[in-house]
Amino acid sequence: MAQEIERKFLVKSSDYRAQASSDARIVQGYLNSAAERAVRVRIYGEQGFLTIKGKSNDSGTSRYEWEREIPLQDAEELLGLCEPGVIDKRRYRVEIDGYCFEVDEFAGDNQGLIMAEVELSDENESFPRPDWLGEEVTGQVAYYNSALSRHPFKSWA
Repeated sequence: MAQEIERKFLVKSSDYRAQASSDARIVQGYLNSAAERAVRVRIYGEQGFLTIKGKSNDSGTSRYEWEREIPLQDAEELLGLCEPGVIDKRRYRVEIDGYCFEVDEFAGDNQGLIMAEVELSDENESFPRPDWLGEEVTGQVAYYNSALSRHPFKSWA
């Protein structure tokens, strides 16, 4: 099984934009957003993907992830079957010292939320901390995209 190990952070400035090597729009929905398993449909630029994620470990850093590219038209049709609450965001890829930070600027009902994540090969791996990286939110379920689809950022107190 493929394990995804990542850490998530809030972003405190837009300085990452100048360092970004690419950016693309992402639209995604959930066929199932249960805590034990999430089944996601995503359109990333001009590509479609189907992803299954398992429940996170206790620290929230690691979980099972299976992802396959699917035809764009299939992804567009599957989005119509998803639970209410589509996620719309722009993703910036920032390479720093061999690590790829993916910075998501959310739109729509999650406008104003900006998060960065970095994938690691080990939960305890050290990695660079750019100045624009803010508070760590790894393992905080409210910041999972599946949770944001049900309880968007605009509804937070």
